[in-house]
Amino acid sequence: MSYRSILLYLDEDALCEKRSTFAIELAKAHESHLVGAAPTGFLDFPVAIDAAATLAEYADVAWRAVRIRAERSAQVFRDRCARASLPSFEAVTDESARAGSLVHHSHCSDLVILSQADPSSPEHATEQQLVEEVVLQSSRPTLIVPYAGSFSPLMSDVMVAWDDSREAARAVADAMPLLRRSKRVHVVGWAESHEHEGSLRPRLDAVCRWLQRHGVPATARTDSAIEVGVADAMLSRAADLGTQLTVMGAYGHARWTERVLGGATRSLLTSMTTPVLMSH
Repeated sequence: MSYRSILLYLDEDALCEKRSTFAIELAKAHESHLVGAAPTGFLDFPVAIDAAATLAEYADVAWRAVRIRAERSAQVFRDRCARASLPSFEAVTDESARAGSLVHHSHCSDLVILSQADPSSPEHATEQQLVEEVVLQSSRPTLIVPYAGSFSPLMSDVMVAWDDSREAARAVADAMPLLRRSKRVHVVGWAESHEHEGSLRPRLDAVCRWLQRHGVPATARTDSAIEVGVADAMLSRAADLGTQLTVMGAYGHARWTERVLGGATRSLLTSMTTPVLMSH
């Protein structure tokens, strides 16, 4: 298994250059085709009746501006790929909602790359919502690059957060191309009660045997999340192990017609300090 096609979100945000560099290096390492997607997003138009006479003109100007912005992002991406001598790449633009566009294009990709929302950005809430929607709705894994720091796609130490769920199993399978290139994989489970501790280790050992059959150097360990929440325990263990990537399942809850992330998943997206690969 390998990543033959990688999808990268393009915009004019300051974080785009960082995640583009990460994606280009990852595509080179895996000999992947890299697709840069620059959706226009939707516009909110004024609805006052007295503005109706100028609404069509306003809409035409506004749509022209967002099309130009999307194409500019696409051209910057093409130029970066060309300068990096990336063998295979393309850029696409479309007039649709950003999350919907990325989910649509992900159907023909193996991996989606986004940035963690920057809490200092005026668009933080909107960017956070984009990440959450793509993670929950995409049929492919999402790799989120932290907004702060510099990261290499050559990740030698990886932590797998395992709770024996369907989402965790899918995340590990989706991350296999990265795991097979790593030097050390730590499969970690967190007990949230004393009764839970005894049942963790056999399943963690089973995961390690599965990974070892794929040539992945995996070892198991159990941790406690009794005193702190799972998200804080995961962040602490990742720091202690010095890992460069966390692989985990992403959990959502149905709320009427929308899905929302579970608490631990959202906490990781907010507090992450190294790249995280999530699958739902």
